[in-house]
Amino acid sequence: MLWRWFWLALACAGLASAYAHAAPPGRAQVEAEFQSWLGATVRPAALKVGVSANTFDRAIRGLTLDWSLPDLAPPGAPPHSAPQRQPEFADPGRYVAEPNFAALSAEGRVELKRWSKTLDAVERRFGVPREIVVAIWARESRFGRAKIPNVAIRALATEAFMGARKEQFFPELIAALKILEGDHIPLEEMKSSWAGAMGQPQFLPSKYLDNAVDMDGDGARDIWKSVPDSLGSIANYLRRHGWAPGRRWGAEVDLPESVPCTLEGPDQGKTVAEWTKLGARAKDGALPGAPDATLHLMTPAGRTGPAFLVSKNFYVLKEYNESDLYALFVGHLADRLKGGAPIQGKWTTPKGVGRAEIAAMQRRLEARGHDVGTADGLIGFRTRVAVGRWQAGQGRAPTCFPDAGDVRAIGR
Repeated sequence: MLWRWFWLALACAGLASAYAHAAPPGRAQVEAEFQSWLGATVRPAALKVGVSANTFDRAIRGLTLDWSLPDLAPPGAPPHSAPQRQPEFADPGRYVAEPNFAALSAEGRVELKRWSKTLDAVERRFGVPREIVVAIWARESRFGRAKIPNVAIRALATEAFMGARKEQFFPELIAALKILEGDHIPLEEMKSSWAGAMGQPQFLPSKYLDNAVDMDGDGARDIWKSVPDSLGSIANYLRRHGWAPGRRWGAEVDLPESVPCTLEGPDQGKTVAEWTKLGARAKDGALPGAPDATLHLMTPAGRTGPAFLVSKNFYVLKEYNESDLYALFVGHLADRLKGGAPIQGKWTTPKGVGRAEIAAMQRRLEARGHDVGTADGLIGFRTRVAVGRWQAGQGRAPTCFPDAGDVRAIGR
């Protein structure tokens, strides 16, 4: 009897294992499900926001999934883990290394001269310095020369149907259909990155709808072929998100050891007068702003790298791309286009800790009551402050940037 039950249990286990490892639906079946989804889900959502049936039908005629895109989770496939394209967390010193600025600075000065009349008009209309606009243009599409390979509708439809972040891509797909309806951009010309970032400014469709402008006056908001439209749209985006004319983004500073790195962040601002009293000094002269202007400490590598005091305009740059390093890159490149000096501080950032380990450390810090922002394995300012406060709690001088020993110790 015991043997009979043993073999029965073994057979059941085998069936369960076979079911668990059953092959996911083939591509033909997934493509068929995709077509059904386009008609049953996407079509009513598009028509509801004013996309005509004719525009929708033209947009999806012959549309198939793009199986080459990253982060796909087809129906029936195993659960998709979070994308881990970075084997180690971002190294700030590598992102803003001096060689990254040399060619862009030289090319950017040529473009400043070439488009000087357009940039005059952009500055008058939006109050955003030309160097900032050109720096973003450089970073996003290498002055419009970068290859943008994907048809936006296909990329967005693929990611909205079977991407790992469907809920983020679906509204962008609907926004892209609205562009086809209202702006009459030819479908084949509406190119994007795999993630739907379009044209020379790399706008998501929702950003295009809100911020793109017709700067050259031809009646179209063409951020793919028109440099004036691209430059004006970048400036309009920044102004709409709070750019304050006449204020610098920030400056690199010498920061006395007596000033803790845990003062970093947009919620811990001090006036120029207060930072001056604490001993902060700009490396290129005076701190940016009047004595009563508010500045914020930004140390992308904590005490293991250079320090900066930044204005509200720095955080407007972060609205364009939610990254301290991106905003620093753009701000510094803009300074270089005006003849500014390289970043002077040295980077001694610890290396060798994986992104998954950082995410686990962040979750442990959260469990101890620290605000790390998001436990995503990336070391943003909230994580840096949390690490610094933990280090101070251990009786150590805070560096606000973890090394491998800190990551292990925080787990104990």
